[in-house]
Amino acid sequence: LISGSSAYYFGIAAWRNDMIPLTDLLSDARKAISFKLFGATDESSEQVRDRILAAVEGAQQEDLLALNEETIPQILDKIRPESRSLIDMHHEAGRDCWIVSASPIEMVEPLARALGMEGAIATRSAVQDGRYTGQLDGPFVYGEGKAVAIAALAAERGYDLQLCYSYSDSASDLPMMEMVGHPVAVNPDGPLENVANQRGWPIVVFAERVKKVVKTTTAVGGAVGLATTTYVLGRRHGRITAQAARGALLPWR
Repeated sequence: LISGSSAYYFGIAAWRNDMIPLTDLLSDARKAISFKLFGATDESSEQVRDRILAAVEGAQQEDLLALNEETIPQILDKIRPESRSLIDMHHEAGRDCWIVSASPIEMVEPLARALGMEGAIATRSAVQDGRYTGQLDGPFVYGEGKAVAIAALAAERGYDLQLCYSYSDSASDLPMMEMVGHPVAVNPDGPLENVANQRGWPIVVFAERVKKVVKTTTAVGGAVGLATTTYVLGRRHGRITAQAARGALLPWR
């Protein structure tokens, strides 16, 4: 949806409100820069889970929710124009759109709603007496956990996953992408780009300052604009009917 890590904006707001120390903010900044430059890290699912849970442990839930007032407008300002166009395209075609993220649901759900999406699938932390306990309240939505989460959503909503689209920039999302009929790699890291090329998945590159898709995979061919990419995807995968239940899944960091 944006360039880099959206969670970093919440980190800045949390630091300004004395919710995390400067050392944690700097650590998150290094991770955000590393992700932007090199893609997915070699952290295990357990390491990512523990890092996210530790970040909110002991915090008041209402304090975390209050950060949205500052951070959501900042993130909305960073949303790529191409991402907004994709959401609009899927909605016009009758598809539901969801953000799928390992980040706390308190951050992701308001963003999804602000973008006019149906909702978010994200990590839920246990809360006791208004404070986060540092434990999970449900599955961890990362790696294989994203695949489990979208399978549950599809069963609940009646989606046929073979008719769904999934967009990601990270190889950590491969379990989710492999479950849908139409995976699309967007600004992929090296490992994901390799897999996409091997399997003939569409690859699109969103330029940070150019409001067009500037490249597609050779499976689609050539440098084309967003409208052409939309057409090619529709042509390859068939047009949607209003009667068919289909979803678009948009991972977010």
